[in-house]
Amino acid sequence: MKTFILDTNVLLHDPHALYRFEENLIVIPITVIEEIDRFKKDMNETGRNARQVSRLLDALRSEGSLSKGVTLESGGTVRVEVYEARAMNSLPPDLRSDSADNRILAVATELKEKGGSDAVILVSKDTNLRIKADALGVIAEDYESDKVEIEELYSGMSELLLTAEQVDRFHGQGWLDGVSDLLPNQFVTLIDETNFNHTGIGRFDALKDRILPLRKAGKDGIWSISPRNREQSFAIDILLDDSVKLVTLVGKAGTGKTLLAIAAGLHKVAEESVYNRLLVSRPVFPMGKDIGFLPGDIEEKLAPWMQPIFDNVELLLSGHETEKRHSKGYKELVAMGIMEIEPLTYIRGRSIPNQFMIVDEAQNLTPHEIKTIITRAGEGTKIVLTGDPYQIDNPYVDASSNGLTYLVERLKSLKISGHVTMMKGERSELAELAANLL
Repeated sequence: MKTFILDTNVLLHDPHALYRFEENLIVIPITVIEEIDRFKKDMNETGRNARQVSRLLDALRSEGSLSKGVTLESGGTVRVEVYEARAMNSLPPDLRSDSADNRILAVATELKEKGGSDAVILVSKDTNLRIKADALGVIAEDYESDKVEIEELYSGMSELLLTAEQVDRFHGQGWLDGVSDLLPNQFVTLIDETNFNHTGIGRFDALKDRILPLRKAGKDGIWSISPRNREQSFAIDILLDDSVKLVTLVGKAGTGKTLLAIAAGLHKVAEESVYNRLLVSRPVFPMGKDIGFLPGDIEEKLAPWMQPIFDNVELLLSGHETEKRHSKGYKELVAMGIMEIEPLTYIRGRSIPNQFMIVDEAQNLTPHEIKTIITRAGEGTKIVLTGDPYQIDNPYVDASSNGLTYLVERLKSLKISGHVTMMKGERSELAELAANLL
């Protein structure tokens, strides 16, 4: 049996972490309870998680004493460890100052010295705490139950080497069957094994068990936007497919993720009337030091956060012939009820039926926040999440643990979801060079 000591940030990241350690002993230092208590009044996701942890531990009290240990349904045991002041003497002089991290380290070293377990492991999402624990000879690990290695993230695409006859048949009859080992809605580049210039591109339809050609954007594109590379063609195809209710677009800056999503949304709402409204939202996280409270009403406060969305909409309106003659900008679309722009702050508790919903900068969301958003989807709603896992402003997630990459891996085998990893930047030559070299 192993002993896992949980840091505060683990429980605030995932309140159900208590149940993720199988038939082992889970120790929660009393210092962690004190820190959770300080977060419980926050009205954000961290505050909600803090309150949920408190409720879970309080419910366990009815089954036994937390100081002695309570057996969980998972087979493990959870125990709250009271900090002993004398345990601080086992730490080096530099770590004897009274701080939460040092008290947690003191508990870990004391349990390690007592023995009784195969291993004592400190679980924390705090890199520096893990380093200090390792320096003290305590095994330290990150909490990885929802981590996805970014280098191994599902790309949504594959290449197949086929005979020339198979590639010709795909172009001639408009589909190709007999191809296995593909995930639903996975995009495929068909390559003639004898002539690499003889190719075709399509998407695997799991219901029909065949590869089908991509949807065309038309000679004028969608809202004046035409694909400039293969990945953008893939993105437009999946965005225009109403049977795919969840789309994730991942890529570096300038690949066209948000622009294509908004163009597809406007096309589906304003021109095809498939959805009642285009709803665009994004989390409110500053890049760099926050400038503090902003003056004005809610619309004025949100303007700086939503400006990237406004910029994309204005670009689309300026290129769309009909709108160029008549539109006064995105505010007219909002006034007409075609479009709604709001922060994710107000999404909890809502039900969103028959809307084309875009969540931009989704890499700043936790897996739980992503779940909250998707469970808001009502009948007929399509959700598109875009983001760059390498540009994260949320201090509590990283490229491997954010909700966007978590979602891509968890739902890649579903027939109603699709994913595209966009590689080539099209914003400008300068932006592409910066994204690749800096």
